[in-house]
Amino acid sequence: MTTPLTTSSTTKSVMKKLPEVTLAFWIMKIAATTLGETAGDLFAQTLKLGYFLTTIALFLVFVVTLVVQLRSARYNPFFYWTVILSTSMAGTTMSDFMNRDASTKYLSNGTTRLGWGPQGLGLGYPEGAAILISLLLLIFLGWKLSGMTFQITEIVTFRGEALFWSAILVSNTLGTSMGDFLSDSSGLGYLGGAALVTGLLLVLVLLMKVPAVPNVLLFWIAFVLTRPLGATAGDLLTKPTAKGGLDLGTQGSSAVLLAVLFGLMAYAHLKERRAAAAPEAGPEAEAVQPQRADHR
Repeated sequence: MTTPLTTSSTTKSVMKKLPEVTLAFWIMKIAATTLGETAGDLFAQTLKLGYFLTTIALFLVFVVTLVVQLRSARYNPFFYWTVILSTSMAGTTMSDFMNRDASTKYLSNGTTRLGWGPQGLGLGYPEGAAILISLLLLIFLGWKLSGMTFQITEIVTFRGEALFWSAILVSNTLGTSMGDFLSDSSGLGYLGGAALVTGLLLVLVLLMKVPAVPNVLLFWIAFVLTRPLGATAGDLLTKPTAKGGLDLGTQGSSAVLLAVLFGLMAYAHLKERRAAAAPEAGPEAEAVQPQRADHR
């Protein structure tokens, strides 16, 4: 049975549109979601574009990157992880727009307004999370009724991939709400929130050994939880020390995380090229071996 957190190297998707789920996959997911948090805050708060305008701009970026991914004939790490990053950035500002408002609780340093348009719906984290959970469950229900697999290494149709990316966008937005709640409203702070989510992920790793727990369910729970981990880690890096952060700033943190993510994407791309070349070299290598044996 394929596990949700790692798969064997022999497990391949039919069209190679989506990656294998390995340890490297989860490292890149956390890096992308952390960057999504810092980059989303960079545009909306540091550059003062506001949640409304930034949400529209980043959602359009998501649409463009998604079209490139859907039109690709096979798995390309740069295409795939760019979509993950765009959903993380859009999810950050979508969550903030849903949950926050223009009160001093959310706008500090004397700021009374961010950008043009409405400052936020002010629903609050619990209400926003409830809406997003309901929406995510509806997507999964429609997915289930369609009869298509939830196992990402077996998604081979346009419709299946569209459902997958819809779930990713909503789950990353939900994860932002969860992470912000842990950081801002739970009393745990940024470091405490990150530690809690890390502990929950370790529990999921242990549950992989329990046959009665569906592996696909564990995968999607882990996928959602890595987003609040990225949100709390991003806030820990960027927020002022007075609030419990490291005060590294959104610009510097985003630049470092972007370099790390692109380095991992380049490594994944090189690995894919080597894997694609291996079958071509295989028959030649096998043909040489008998000749050497005969020569002896």
